[in-house]
Amino acid sequence: MHCLSPLHAGTGQGVGLIDLPIAREKSTNLPCLPGSSLKGALRARCEDEALRKMVFGPDTSRADEHSGSAHFSDMTLLFLPVRSVYGTFAWATSPYVLRRLARDLGDLGLQGAPARVPGLDTTADALVAGEGSRLLSSAESMVILEDLDLKARPSKEVGEWAAWLGLRLFPETLPQSAEWRAALNSQMVLLHDDTFSYLLETATDVTARIRIDEKTRTVADGALWYEESLPVESVLWGVLVASAVAQGRNGDKSSPATVLQSLERLTDGLVQLGGNATVGRGMARLQMVEG
Repeated sequence: MHCLSPLHAGTGQGVGLIDLPIAREKSTNLPCLPGSSLKGALRARCEDEALRKMVFGPDTSRADEHSGSAHFSDMTLLFLPVRSVYGTFAWATSPYVLRRLARDLGDLGLQGAPARVPGLDTTADALVAGEGSRLLSSAESMVILEDLDLKARPSKEVGEWAAWLGLRLFPETLPQSAEWRAALNSQMVLLHDDTFSYLLETATDVTARIRIDEKTRTVADGALWYEESLPVESVLWGVLVASAVAQGRNGDKSSPATVLQSLERLTDGLVQLGGNATVGRGMARLQMVEG
């Protein structure tokens, strides 16, 4: 999933400085989009009632008839876009994130992914895809992200990951796909897990929102709040599985191939995910990669 506008997948009222924080995994603190949110958005796009029932399951009032044939995992952050002094922004990730992706790819039987994820010695280190990285300073091999000065060096393995992911994020069917693949190759950076964890807390979008009193045309009392979003250009991934499910007690079983084909059509074009659709949040592009 490639975010084309900030994404707010919220958890309700927060207890910290941010009133409306984004959803995160409890153990890793990685931002995520709940699978239920993705399922609901795609279900709303499906206008064929019979197909909607087969793929997503019956309406709540008849949920005991059978389950849906499509099973959605949570979408987990793969690349966090971070401001960079050079190259505008960096697509940042970490060894843990890539290892976790590689594990899921192996479980799904997807072939061809790079075999190795490089590590970093200290939190002051960074790895880029090659000598042509736009993130490198001209005077010395430094990457400057937000307030962090990091010693960078090219990595063959990072280049392999950038090339492999670029082909799947930006396939030939997309406009300007070659340019976007080149951008990923020149702006991808691998950070130490601890450095990446720091940026997960400090590099998200936090916006002040207000509500105007209709009579006074000023800010209503108590109507100021702070809202967190994943930045535009964020990339997430998740797992989608289709299974054969009987359509009722005596019904025929659904075809997993048909379910996946239907979902591929539903994910074509822009999809709105998360909250605040009326203020432009949550516009995203979904790309299915079959295993």
